[in-house]
Amino acid sequence: MRVDVTFPSAGLKIAGHLHVPDGGAAGPRPAIVVGHPGSGVKEQAAGLYARRLAERGFVTLAFDAAYQGQSEGAPRGLEDPAHRVEDHKAAVSFLTTREEVDPERVGVLGICASGGYALAAAATDHRIRAVGTVSAVDIGRQFRLGADGTQEPAVLRSMLEAAAAARTAEARGEGVRTFGLFPDTEEEARRGGPHVFEGWEYYCTPRARHPRSARALTWTSVDRMAAFDAFHRLDLLAPRPLQMIVGREAVTAWMSIEAFQRAAGPKDLLRIDGATHCDLYDKDEYVTPAVARLSDFFDGRLAEHG
Repeated sequence: MRVDVTFPSAGLKIAGHLHVPDGGAAGPRPAIVVGHPGSGVKEQAAGLYARRLAERGFVTLAFDAAYQGQSEGAPRGLEDPAHRVEDHKAAVSFLTTREEVDPERVGVLGICASGGYALAAAATDHRIRAVGTVSAVDIGRQFRLGADGTQEPAVLRSMLEAAAAARTAEARGEGVRTFGLFPDTEEEARRGGPHVFEGWEYYCTPRARHPRSARALTWTSVDRMAAFDAFHRLDLLAPRPLQMIVGREAVTAWMSIEAFQRAAGPKDLLRIDGATHCDLYDKDEYVTPAVARLSDFFDGRLAEHG
C-alpha cells in the first residue's frame, strides 16, 4: 500500500510516498528512509527501491528533496546539501510518529547523491540505526573532482565564477540563473562519454523520464555543493553498521570505496559485476541482488531490540 504524505523540513513541506507492507506481522515494523539521486524524484529509483523493500516487510518512505519534485521551496532546482541532509533527518522524524513504525528500528538508504547525504545525516543522528547506499556519490567531491575523480581544477574555478555572477545578478533583481544538467541530444550525450550518456539515457528518455525530475540546477547551488564533504565525520557513524553497494563498472565507484575505507564499525561493500552507476537505478538484473542484500542487511540490523 502506498500513501501520499507530507512532512516538515526546516520550514518547508516535503512530499513523500509512504509504502506500508500488506498483511504480515502485527505491530510496529522496522522502517527505511529512501533518498533519491541528484536531480531525481521519488517516482524513479528511490520509489523502486522503496517499493521492493516494502514487499520484504519494511515500512519505507521515498521523498522529494526540498526545492525539487513536489516538495516546497524556491528557487526551484536549488541543490542545497545542508538542507538535503536535514531532509533525511526530517524523514526519520516523520517515521517515528507513525503507528506502523517502531521508532527504535529506523534505517536510511541513499542512492547516488543521497548516499552521501545519508552518510552525513547518520553521522550525527543516532536515531538512524543502520545505513545503506547504492551507487553512493558525495556531491561535493563530484563537483570538485568530477564523476571519475580526474577533473581539472579550472573546471570548478569556472563554475564558481559563474555562481558568483549569478548571486550578483539575483541581488540586482535580474532573476535566478540556472545551468542544464543533461545534453540536448543523444549525439551530444554520447560525445560526453559513457557516464554522461547513461545519465542522459536514464533521465531524458522513456526509460525513466519524469516531468518533475530536475533538468537544471540553480547556479547558487554550485558554491554550496563545492564546499560540502559527505564523508567528513564518518568516524561518528560507528558502531552503527554500513552496507554499500556499487557497480564494478561505475566510474563513480571510487567515492563509495573511499567512504567504505574511512568508515569505522561494522561494514560491507558489495560490488555487482557488470553494473554501471545508473544500472543500479532500475535494471532488474542488478536491482534484484542489491535489494536482496539490503533486505538481509536491514533485517539483521533493525531486528527487534536491535
